[in-house]
Parts: sequence; structure tokens; C-alpha cells
Amino acid sequence: MRLVLFDLDGTLIDSEAGITGSMVHALRALEVEPPPIEVLRGWIGPPLQASFPSVLGDDLERVDLAVRHYHERFDDVGWREHTVYPGIAELLAALRHRGDRLAVVTSKIADQARRIVGHLPFGHLFDGVFGPEPGVRTSEKAALVGQAMRELGGTVRQTRMIGDRRFDIEGARANGVRGIGVLWGFGQAAELREAGADHIVADPGELLECL
Repeated sequence: MRLVLFDLDGTLIDSEAGITGSMVHALRALEVEPPPIEVLRGWIGPPLQASFPSVLGDDLERVDLAVRHYHERFDDVGWREHTVYPGIAELLAALRHRGDRLAVVTSKIADQARRIVGHLPFGHLFDGVFGPEPGVRTSEKAALVGQAMRELGGTVRQTRMIGDRRFDIEGARANGVRGIGVLWGFGQAAELREAGADHIVADPGELLECL
């Protein structure tokens, strides 16, 4: 039985509107002009604590305040501002039908991620949702992948990590499992290749064949 771990933002759902809208809200609350949308889009995936310093500097208190402002809006409306990528529901159903176990591994705060996944039409197909707890400054994908493997009984040989950013692939490699990059999210092929992706796929149908 295979354990297939999925990133959330940019892999299962297109959450750009909710995330970038909440980033803009956070920065304007601190009277900082937000970067262009192209820059904000590149912030989707990494922890907020790694992205906000590029415009706020290394003042950890100010960065933490921006994160709190972000969550104010995201907890209110941002978590609902997403769409499911075409073909994802069919992919997940096919994987479960053949007996694979599925889980979500995300840098999003665990409670937020569970709420989002619980409201997705295929949320019931997942055996677990793994993310950092509130107040955690860093949220290494490697640790979260390892946690999912321990709790769900995934072996190195039978576990796969699927994601659209280098952090997903790096998290897979740190645990010795195969990492598969997807091109319909917020990352680029070059980024995924440089991170060491074992495969890079263009659509959910190709991903199913790869798995």
C-alpha cells in the first residue's frame, strides 16, 4: 500500500486570491506598500515568516505582527477564496480506489489546512492533514513529511510527496522518499528540477500514470 502526500496550495487548490489578498491586507495594516502581484505569487508556498522579511526587514516582531494581520483576513474570508484544479478529484478517487493512503502536508497552519480540506468535496479521502501549529516560526516540510510517515505508517520505498514548489521536493528528499513536481501550481520546472524532483508532470492525468 502506497502513501501519497500532497501539498495543498498550488497542488490541490488554486488559492492565489485568498493568500495574496491576505498578504496585501497584512502589509497595508503596517502601512507598507505591497509588492506587485507577480512577487506576491512567488511567496505562495514558503512560510510567511520567510517571505515577509523581504519587505519588512529582519525585525521579528514586525514580521510576526504581519503574520497575525494576514491570519485575521485569511481566517475570515481568505480560506474560502480558492478553486480546485481540474482533474484533481478524479485523481484522488482513482488513487483511493486502488488502495493508496492519502494525506495533505502543507506549510499552512494545521487548523486552517484542516478546515479547508474538510470543506473540499474530496476531503474525506484523506487520512490526515499535517501542518505547523500556531505560533511556530518555521515550518519545515521535511519535518512534516516525516511526521506524516510516522503517523500513517509510510515506508521510504512506498511514500511519495507531490508538490509545486522546491520546498515540497526538498522535504521529500530529506526523508529519502520520491518527490514529484507539478506544473499547474505556483512553481516552475527549473525550480523543481534544481530541487531534485524525481519526476515533473504537467497535469493530474500524467501524475496518475507516474504514480
